[in-house]
Amino acid sequence: MEQLDRQDILLLSELQRDSRQTVQQLAAAAGLSSTPCWKRVKEMEGSGIIRGYTALVDREKVGLTLCVLAEVNLTRHKEDDVQQFERAVAACPQIVSCYSTTGQADYMIKVLLPDIKAYESFLHEVAFKLPGVTHVRSSVVLKEVKAETRLPLEAPAKPAVRRRKGRE
Repeated sequence: MEQLDRQDILLLSELQRDSRQTVQQLAAAAGLSSTPCWKRVKEMEGSGIIRGYTALVDREKVGLTLCVLAEVNLTRHKEDDVQQFERAVAACPQIVSCYSTTGQADYMIKVLLPDIKAYESFLHEVAFKLPGVTHVRSSVVLKEVKAETRLPLEAPAKPAVRRRKGRE
C-alpha cells in the first residue's frame, strides 16, 4: 500500500468528487500551491493510484434499464479454465463487474442490458457459453438503492497543536 498523506487524500477525494477541476481548484482544496499539487497528482497517476478519469453516465438514460446480479459456478477450478473464463468476461461489454467470491458461487457478475428479453438472449448466447460455466443464478435488480463510485477515503487527522500555559 502506498503511503498517502493528508494532502494526497484530499486531492484524491476532490478528484473523485469532480475530476474536471483545475489544478488551482485542487490546490486550494488541499491547501497547496499549484506546482506541488500538479506534481502530487502526476506522481499518483504514475504510480497507478489514479488509474484514469471517466464520465459517469446514467445507465437508464442510455437505455440500459435492466440490471442483473448473477452468481456463476464453474465446472473446474484449474488455472487455465479460470483464466479462460476471466478473459471471456473481461471481453464482454454487458458484464460491467465481475468478482471472484467465497460462498456458494465462484463468481458474481453485474450485467446491464435494455430489458429482460435482452437478458434472456445474453444468457443463451453469452453466459452459458462462457468457458467452464455450469450454473448461473440470476437476480433482477428492482431498485438501485446505492451505486457509489467514490472510494471511502479518510484524511488522517491534523496533528494536535500544543498550547503553552497562559496562551490560547
